[in-house]
Amino acid sequence: MSLPILISNRLIKLTGNISKPFSYIFHFFFPNKRFLIPEYSKPIIASKKTSTIPKIIWQTNFTNRVSLPVYLNYLFNRLMSLSYEYRYVSTEARLSYIESNMSDEIKTAYKMLINGASQADLWRLLVLNNEGGVYLDIDAHLVWPLSKIIKAEDKEVFLLNKQHYTNYFIASEKKNPLLEDAINIVIDNIKNKKVEGGVYSLTGPTALNTALEGKEFNHRYYRDTCVQGSFTNEYFQYIDRPRGKWTHMKNSDLLADTEK
Repeated sequence: MSLPILISNRLIKLTGNISKPFSYIFHFFFPNKRFLIPEYSKPIIASKKTSTIPKIIWQTNFTNRVSLPVYLNYLFNRLMSLSYEYRYVSTEARLSYIESNMSDEIKTAYKMLINGASQADLWRLLVLNNEGGVYLDIDAHLVWPLSKIIKAEDKEVFLLNKQHYTNYFIASEKKNPLLEDAINIVIDNIKNKKVEGGVYSLTGPTALNTALEGKEFNHRYYRDTCVQGSFTNEYFQYIDRPRGKWTHMKNSDLLADTEK
């Protein structure tokens, strides 16, 4: 990690940690106050530089009316991605997109997923493979400007944490064979109801790592690129849906009993 990125990482983490106590106080006095993340935001600064990976940021959540920390997280990412357009996709819009753009096999598999996190896992692979761009989890934030992270010739950028490649940040061109492999693995997991490892294995990082195994691709270390939880936490992310995180769901409840 270069010194400037290291300093940026530490300062952002400090800022986020300072904002959390303030946010608890804010929502104590204003428990029903929510902030609106827009469904679309055009680039703040126009750029003529071309990029193999489209300059689009994709995010999804069960709602775009969010707590103060989640909104601060969104604003910070926009500051770090001035030349990128932003697209928020709701739960309903995810399904509509898949119904309009995907094969019957994929539609059927997606509709078998009950948990929102699993749906988002599959959707991010599908939308990136179909449209290209950069996916970020709603609680993830960049630690360095996105235009500096992604080079013009990059076909993909995957994120490596301490143990494996993660899926809370994925950048990719359209029609990337690596994403297509990951999609096929997830669809197979759903069709064969491989729920033993929970969301993490069914649709999440385990499936992605299986697809990447033994292949060559661009990647970056997470601390140099994108981290989670500096501004927000489970309480603030699920303030209107307590215990709504995927970790609270039983493996046996991840899939519909029958294909619809």
